[in-house]
Amino acid sequence: MTIYPAIDIKGGRCVRLTQGRADAETVYFENPAEVAAQFRAAGSAWVHVVDLDGAFSGEPQNLAKVAEIAALGLKVQLGGGMRTRTTVERALAAGVSRVVIGTRAAESEAFVGELVREWGEKIAVGIDAKDGKVAVKGWVDTTGTGALALARRMDALGVATIIYTDIGTDGMLTGPNLAAQETMCAAVKARVIASGGVSRREDIASLLTVKKQRANLEGVIVGKAIYERRVELADLLRLARGAGGG
Repeated sequence: MTIYPAIDIKGGRCVRLTQGRADAETVYFENPAEVAAQFRAAGSAWVHVVDLDGAFSGEPQNLAKVAEIAALGLKVQLGGGMRTRTTVERALAAGVSRVVIGTRAAESEAFVGELVREWGEKIAVGIDAKDGKVAVKGWVDTTGTGALALARRMDALGVATIIYTDIGTDGMLTGPNLAAQETMCAAVKARVIASGGVSRREDIASLLTVKKQRANLEGVIVGKAIYERRVELADLLRLARGAGGG
């Protein structure tokens, strides 16, 4: 299972938001590349980056910072404001390895299908759920679309990776919603990356147990727990690699 340490960028700085609320912001690093270098030194191959300004505005605002992270040799999975073909092209040109489509995936299957035909596995879909319903535009709006229904449609389009975030647990350090993640894995053939709630080493162990039943649980995003020193990234990487992942 792959561990994806997370970097959320807002105003050019590394921050974390509680449950996606812009008014609940904590700044951890002035320079996101600084923490990315620490992740690389700990042994991480990937980093999950969210351009929060892009998520709220609909247009990426921090691609220069993202390019600095990619230049370190990390594989970057980037979301936030990826709502046009041009922004996807710009992200890939900045060195991003995988682009995450969120809001637009809920709006247009044709758009996602076009991207998948063009870039294949470089395109992932992020599904953020609140009470089982898809939330969009930086989690500001909740749609009437069910998360599982959207996931099945994306799976049918050939999307290789789905990132499933349970908003209720994100940034709360209360543990992941294991049942929701297992249900998502059961619903699709695509790889699933779990996001939200990881607060301790045991949470990774629990997800590894789920993976024994659902092999397509490919990875987990870990954010606030690292910054708050609840977990050590190097330790999580060793745990995941011992179970056959990275």
